[in-house]
Amino acid sequence: MEHLTLLLAIVIVTALVFDFTNGFHDTANAMATTISTGALKPKTAVAMSAVLNLVGAFLSVEVAKTISGGLINEQGIRTEVIFAALVGAILWNLFTWLLGLPSSSSHALFGGLIGATLMSVGASGVNGGVVVTKVLLPALAAPLVAGLAAMLATRLTYRISRNTDEKSTAKGFRAGQIASAGLVSLAHGTNDAQKTMGVITLALVTGGVLAPGSNPPMWVIVSAGVAIALGTYLGGWRIIRTMGKGLTDLRPQQGFAAQTSAATVILASSHLGFSLSTTQSCSGAVMGAGLGRKGGVVRWSTATRMFIAWGLTLPAAGLVAAGAEFLTGQGPWGIGATAALLVALSTVIWLASRRQPVDHTNVNGTDEPTGAAEPPGVVTAAIAAVTPPPVGGPASEIAATIPAPGPGTAEPTAEPARSATV
Repeated sequence: MEHLTLLLAIVIVTALVFDFTNGFHDTANAMATTISTGALKPKTAVAMSAVLNLVGAFLSVEVAKTISGGLINEQGIRTEVIFAALVGAILWNLFTWLLGLPSSSSHALFGGLIGATLMSVGASGVNGGVVVTKVLLPALAAPLVAGLAAMLATRLTYRISRNTDEKSTAKGFRAGQIASAGLVSLAHGTNDAQKTMGVITLALVTGGVLAPGSNPPMWVIVSAGVAIALGTYLGGWRIIRTMGKGLTDLRPQQGFAAQTSAATVILASSHLGFSLSTTQSCSGAVMGAGLGRKGGVVRWSTATRMFIAWGLTLPAAGLVAAGAEFLTGQGPWGIGATAALLVALSTVIWLASRRQPVDHTNVNGTDEPTGAAEPPGVVTAAIAAVTPPPVGGPASEIAATIPAPGPGTAEPTAEPARSATV
């Protein structure tokens, strides 16, 4: 590393900062359902996820090679371009974290790289085929595949356990949920930690330290793994609340089905070198699990805000990165100004988050008033109509369709039977 310049060192540090934000931004992917169903205490869950993210970082480098040698052309790309791309990705991560939206850290990074490259060298610097086949198509397919798999898995778990005691069944599925959550964390490390490895490797190639097409050096793998593990342990509690309680109310059976389905999709994509969004995979699995249980409701207002964030991530991060690249292109003062703006805006976002803090003590709470549950939507009603009843037969089905009492409403002593309204 004796050939590292000051600019290259700044880029590497900035990449590790992005990796750190990626960790706390995506903790919800693995642990939101585990925390919301009570399978693990919040602090225990994030500690477990952090360790497994670190382990997963050492299992593969296929995704790292996709970024360092596939997404953009290495020839003619300056180190400043990588720095600008990271600025766009970090600011979008922090902004969506402030809003509690589980957007894609992966797509923030891709958008940053694409936007900065377009500003620097034009369309010739971006490999359009790789963007379509290994970024856009997986982005569309992953949540759909994970959601469908989770919905079917939820139905299957309820069918298998329909004649068993509900309490003992829930206990068993909580244990399975812990195992599946660990698998998601491991899968997250194999996919997301490698993105930062790829960016640092790309920066080393543009700085002349490594030859084009090189694999990430061991110190890059270690530093990226540690950074994402530390971010994961910090816990992105705002997004964990949205994933665990904001999209749907999950039971242990659903949590197990959602996490197992998401882990399968993520591990398969890592093996194939598809740099998909673990956030989109896990969010799709949570919604699929919500639709798979009769009486389950997906809160489509929250889901719609999430879909909008997904659609904006690539262009928004790209625009910020393009602006940062324009500024860094002005010379050393431009690089310094960009770094100062990154620090200043990050500080503003953090201070704004302190107005309504969310941490491990209130992560399972809700900002909505009691009784303000969203009415079921058409999609929920259509799928629920063909979903088998939950554990316990008709009695459980009736109980699942009775809404929680609103403000000032006494808790009923007997639950009158009525048809499902979901």
